[in-house]
Amino acid sequence: MKKHLRKIVQLLPIALITLIALAAYLITSGVTNVQPVHALPEYAARTNESCSTCHVNPGGGGPRTLRGMLWAAQGKPDQVPELPGVLLAPGISDGAELWDIACSSCHGLQGEGGFGATIAGSGLKANKIRSTIQRGRLRSGMPAFTGKFTDEQLAALVTFVEGIASGTMAPPPSSIPLTAAEFTCQSLTAPVSCGGN
Repeated sequence: MKKHLRKIVQLLPIALITLIALAAYLITSGVTNVQPVHALPEYAARTNESCSTCHVNPGGGGPRTLRGMLWAAQGKPDQVPELPGVLLAPGISDGAELWDIACSSCHGLQGEGGFGATIAGSGLKANKIRSTIQRGRLRSGMPAFTGKFTDEQLAALVTFVEGIASGTMAPPPSSIPLTAAEFTCQSLTAPVSCGGN
């Protein structure tokens, strides 16, 4: 009995410290009233936009999109400006090429995922893909692409995405083999000099 009592007395400071830490956490989180952020903290709560609305790089760095640059130039207002009638990839009709331009920076070149959800082998159906492309999914960081593709482009992209989601279409290769370069140096005048200016 004394052994058990001694163990309880030894564990009492640890339990007290844990209780104090938990109370401090609850008080701090209640006072600061932290809200979940869906994109970059700099503007997500004000604009209700995902980070890929402004940034090409899913991590938030890197080049900004035209909408993002206009938003920053306007002093970062509460609403990101719309660009009506601006196509994302004018003249492109191939689904794989559209994927590379619009989707691969978040979903991976082969649909393997990354910042965005894994598409390859996911079994997503055409209706869900089309709806997600057009409406986006704010909480997961997927921007809406309404009006950014022609009907033909959207159909080609949906077909491609459904193909890699079902496994019936091969995703783009991760690399393209090139033949080895042959460096030769020939001069019509002597002495032979290669390289430099």
